[in-house]
Amino acid sequence: MRVSAQLIDARTDAHVWAERYDRPLDDVFAIQSEIAQMIADQLKAKLSTTEKAAIAQKPTSDLEAYELYVRAKILRAKTSFDLQVKENLLGAARLLEQAVVRDPNFFLAYCRLAEVHDLIYFLGTNEHTPAQLGRAEAAIQSALRLRPDSGEAHLALGEHLYRAYRDYDRAVVELTRAREQLPNDPLALELLSFIERRRGRWDESVAHLQRALELDPRNLFLLQQLSITYQTQRRHQDAIVVLDRALAIAPTDANTRVVRGLAEVESRADTKPLHATIKALLAEDAASAKHFADQWFYLALCERDQAAADRALALIPADGITVGSTWFPRAWCEASAARLRGDPAAAHATLVAARREIEKTLRDQPEYAQELSVLAMIDAALGRKADALKEGRRAVELLPVSKDALDGTDMMTNLALVYAWTGEKDLAFEQLDALVRLPGRLNYGQLRLHPDWDPLRGDPRVEKILGLLGPR
Repeated sequence: MRVSAQLIDARTDAHVWAERYDRPLDDVFAIQSEIAQMIADQLKAKLSTTEKAAIAQKPTSDLEAYELYVRAKILRAKTSFDLQVKENLLGAARLLEQAVVRDPNFFLAYCRLAEVHDLIYFLGTNEHTPAQLGRAEAAIQSALRLRPDSGEAHLALGEHLYRAYRDYDRAVVELTRAREQLPNDPLALELLSFIERRRGRWDESVAHLQRALELDPRNLFLLQQLSITYQTQRRHQDAIVVLDRALAIAPTDANTRVVRGLAEVESRADTKPLHATIKALLAEDAASAKHFADQWFYLALCERDQAAADRALALIPADGITVGSTWFPRAWCEASAARLRGDPAAAHATLVAARREIEKTLRDQPEYAQELSVLAMIDAALGRKADALKEGRRAVELLPVSKDALDGTDMMTNLALVYAWTGEKDLAFEQLDALVRLPGRLNYGQLRLHPDWDPLRGDPRVEKILGLLGPR
């Protein structure tokens, strides 16, 4: 095995140090430790006893287990914009489970396994179940059994408290402990940023991500997350700058290219850049569309392009899509396509099918706000007005902005749609008037173009709201 290591001053692009290592493959961890020590020496850094021990410690003695772990980390990183997020996370979980079977004492693999299971539970897939939560708990307990006082254990526990329970205060305590032991690990800052985002502390959220990027400036996931934070604040130009920075690092990344085009839809209701991007991506590699079929479908609805909607719909997974952390069954997307082509019978049938799927989830978790909110929209579309109003309002009560500044505004947006679809226009505009004063996913392009908002078109109050959301 040959390893070429270089240390470059990022400010000047000057080479500080370089070395080449030719070693047997089974010596890979020793090389890692040696490189880390050499870099510390070149930087004239004084390492603490704990840091020296961390450099010397092997993560596992099983190289195959370590390869499984690395492959899982790569899959986990593809979760910001990719429609295949659930598939990626389930794949990562399988790899990590194989790794801990090979080495039952592989501590870092348990930490990563807990993270992946927490994400599967948290990100609004149809795996938001007690059984999935139990898998995350089991991985956390295995990690704590092996190294309960380590920085990585505090990281894993902090993420678990945040994603599984929205226990922000206890999560921050654990992540602060992790930072004390792992001051150069960006993950604690990343998670602190996410928590501050949920708390509505937007400046603090941005500051944490910017500091994390100072530690890891080429981290595509961190750049994507910073762009999401800016987009949610409707700081669209800042989001575009960050996305352009991400594309300078990964110019062929399809999802980032799509979201860069989407930024023009959201900020200016200009669909042409996203349309051109998707056309180019399909020409380059038609198979790549499975990663962004949800955004393609959204664009087709905004452009009222029935043929494109049908092509995108064909690529949407059988178990549906997520928006934020809200799961929508595939039948919901089928209903949107049916409405676009003017087929009310098909729209009704697919909405009934979507309702059955949501009811199945709510049977075991009756206070799952996100899915109660989706049920409200389905019932509104089916003409079940009383049920829709009750469900939509209850979703807002269960997950208010004070509890989650990100998903809480989604509940409010969905309630505004429920009001619009049930003829309660005044109540819809009350919701919209509140939403435009809060950071959230509602944006100018969505309100200007998307057919979901058609029941409000022609009302002068729409233009007032658009004026508050629009480009400046």
